[in-house]
Amino acid sequence: MQGGFLLLIASLCVGEGREITKSLSVQGGNWGTWGQVVYCPEGSFADGYKMKIEPPQGFRDDTSLNRVSLSCRDGTTLEASGDVAPHPHTKSFGTWGPMTSCQRGHFITSFALQVERPQGSDDDTAANFVKFTCRNITNGESYVMMQQPGAGYWGTYGPWSESCPLGSAVCGIQQKVEPYQSILGDDTELNNLKFYCCKHI
Repeated sequence: MQGGFLLLIASLCVGEGREITKSLSVQGGNWGTWGQVVYCPEGSFADGYKMKIEPPQGFRDDTSLNRVSLSCRDGTTLEASGDVAPHPHTKSFGTWGPMTSCQRGHFITSFALQVERPQGSDDDTAANFVKFTCRNITNGESYVMMQQPGAGYWGTYGPWSESCPLGSAVCGIQQKVEPYQSILGDDTELNNLKFYCCKHI
């Protein structure tokens, strides 16, 4: 009896009062540390994203993709409920691009990350671009949703992450960021991403 109870507790991960059905991860860059998970408001899920990207710097240090922000929408009323972006006050390079969204009433369920492998003594950039799949929370086929042109400056896409189970969608984001390396250092900033799926009640 006790073993079954503990197993039940272990299977119900909770984030800010919400039931987490799955965490989504891929192979990212080698540098940085994981920050805190930030969540959409209760009952809301991610239905779009934007990226903060630094364009090529010529002979200076490149960083490429540096931050990702999610737009949130209530899973029942479909009202917009704000944006979530980890590390909002940390120094970063580049500018925010436009928001790209799923079809109305659909939400993010998986992702793929474009990453440049380590360059040795040359300039590293790590994460360069991200794309997602969307679908209805409870049913339907998924489809790819990505900001144009669909790829960043360096690196290649790895495999897609697992997908949120039916009845859930992405509700939280966590970013692995390398801190500023000084004016003479080799900055990469964003190295990896994790997303968290929440159950739709």
